[in-house]
Amino acid sequence: MKQHYRLLLGFVLGVLGGLLGFYFLPARDHAFMTKVSELFTFVGAVFLRLIFMVVVPLILSALMLGVMELGKGRGLGKVAGKSLLYTILLSGIAVLIAIVTTRIFKPGVGLVFDRAALAGNTAVLKLQESVKAVTAKPWYQYLVDLLPQNPIDSAARAFSGEIVALMVFALFFGWALSTVIKEEDHPLVRSLDAVFQACMKIIDLAMHLAPFAIFGMVFNTAYKMGAGFLGNVAFYAAIVVLGLALQFFVVYGFFLKVVARTSPWAFWKDCRDLFLYAFTTASSNATLPMSLETAEHVLKLPPKISRFVLTVGATANQNGTALFEGVTVLFLAQVYGVDLSLGQQVLVVLMSVLAGIGTAGIPGGSLPLIVVLLTQVGIPAEGIGLILGVDRFLDMCRTTLNVAGDLVIAKLVSADARDDASGLHQI
Repeated sequence: MKQHYRLLLGFVLGVLGGLLGFYFLPARDHAFMTKVSELFTFVGAVFLRLIFMVVVPLILSALMLGVMELGKGRGLGKVAGKSLLYTILLSGIAVLIAIVTTRIFKPGVGLVFDRAALAGNTAVLKLQESVKAVTAKPWYQYLVDLLPQNPIDSAARAFSGEIVALMVFALFFGWALSTVIKEEDHPLVRSLDAVFQACMKIIDLAMHLAPFAIFGMVFNTAYKMGAGFLGNVAFYAAIVVLGLALQFFVVYGFFLKVVARTSPWAFWKDCRDLFLYAFTTASSNATLPMSLETAEHVLKLPPKISRFVLTVGATANQNGTALFEGVTVLFLAQVYGVDLSLGQQVLVVLMSVLAGIGTAGIPGGSLPLIVVLLTQVGIPAEGIGLILGVDRFLDMCRTTLNVAGDLVIAKLVSADARDDASGLHQI
């Protein structure tokens, strides 16, 4: 059986098994189901640890190799500039979709909820505390923090907010290496490539466990939530999914067809395994190794471009997150009856785009930034508690769009580089 069928089978069986367990074998009446859930949690945790343990060496080796290759051909600035341009453009379109769909369908109007219970929600209180710690820093400290004081320490805390600093170090170091190493087969270049290939080998090993891990993670999600997890925010969740679908099929499809001159359907078919994996893990960073493999071996993109764009994009290009944040802020504004002015809506657009660029590529990484957005436009921060019940599902959806966006940009930049090369050849 082909890998994508195995992944899909694990996903479908996980959903069905979890829902059947939720309704017919609840843990409060069947104690053994707690052990079953723990077993599936163990399988999923082992799988994710196998992935996460190679993310740091993979980021370092991929970025350094990519920057070195681009630096030698003086193409680093062009690739980085085009990547940033596409990131801002696609993220801006995503937030505009969020604003238009939310204003048309008004999912927050007339929603009834217990404000007192919401304000005392422990998860909400924890988010507010984390936001207070972040906003206490002066503005310039955010820029200073982009430069790691100790790259080794940043590597150790990569999944605690230091991954951007680690990437900045890799970018600088890769550029510096490109200026001092002239030989193609330099021992350091071969060593970095060996590290990259070793990381991919571990990923290949982990993928044998993927169908079982996907089954376990999806089973636990469905078993804990059931089919009625959307509750009274089902309309809100539907609007988020609608916006994500418009960005995925219409916007990405347009850019693939017009700019990259490739069939969107063929592109999505080639990436179907990756999208299912991204949906299940809800983590751009965990999906990065498979994104690199898909880009190089399935889509046949130039490694020097795909390694740079995808590695940076795992944190810097978060179209789905930007769209989600835009819908959420406007939804909560409608819930609380806050009429946002045109200037405030523009602020939501700008901050959602910037927040999408800087959001950590880990599950739930966007929630603290939404709280910051809420406070900026005068919406009670405790409103975030309304969406916590559906955030896991929506996180899975928006991560899929984030990962797709990274590959789309890599494809667009590669197409531009191909056109530039053919133009020079004709001259």
